[in-house]
Amino acid sequence: MNEYQEGLKQKMNTLAHGVYRATKNFPKEEQYGMTSQINRASLSVVLNYIEGYARARNNSRHYFLDVSYGSLQETKYLLHFTYVEKLLSEEEYKKMFTLADGIGAMLWKEIQNIKEHG
Repeated sequence: MNEYQEGLKQKMNTLAHGVYRATKNFPKEEQYGMTSQINRASLSVVLNYIEGYARARNNSRHYFLDVSYGSLQETKYLLHFTYVEKLLSEEEYKKMFTLADGIGAMLWKEIQNIKEHG
């Protein structure tokens, strides 16, 4: 991975840790529902990105980066949903959603680069 890709991976890691920290305050009755879902989605963003760069073929890399992008969109929706349901504070929501938006732009650039240059 180059410096840009390492930076993106670090941002994804920061998002996943932020989500995990925030969900520790979710009600116990959400442990197997919303807590589990948003934790899995946020972790899937970085895990699929890493797996994509572990692959030698660009087709495989493209697939895993697409999955990572899909998981990011799921995470963003769940951040909004949990904010509306008052499970996240406005500060937590804005911080993580802004980070997720930045990740999305960077990841989209990576996906487009693979499409254009193979």
